[in-house]
Amino acid sequence: QVQLVESGGGLVQPGGSLRLSCAASGITFRFYMMAWFRQAPGKQREFVAHITSGGNTNYADSVKGRFTISRDNVKNTLYLQMNSLKSEDTAVYYCNRVAQNLPWGQGTQVTVSS
Repeated sequence: QVQLVESGGGLVQPGGSLRLSCAASGITFRFYMMAWFRQAPGKQREFVAHITSGGNTNYADSVKGRFTISRDNVKNTLYLQMNSLKSEDTAVYYCNRVAQNLPWGQGTQVTVSS
């Protein structure tokens, strides 16, 4: 059974940092290009970053230079280090394959507010 479980979200002040995790099970994680997405209230889900099986990365312009995606293929876990957070980063964050063809997890809420 495929399962994605996101964690690590919370309330943080502008300029702060958070590290998100996504634990994957039921898939051959190390072969998959994985990504983080986010959905803000009233908006469509949008791409944040992706990482290939070999570790190459790509970021949305809005997070480039502030966020870092990484993966641990032994622990089957995807990470997103978020620094210099802004109010516009407030959203529910999800992980999935780049193709978005795995069952979505529950996501983890990130709220950036003073």
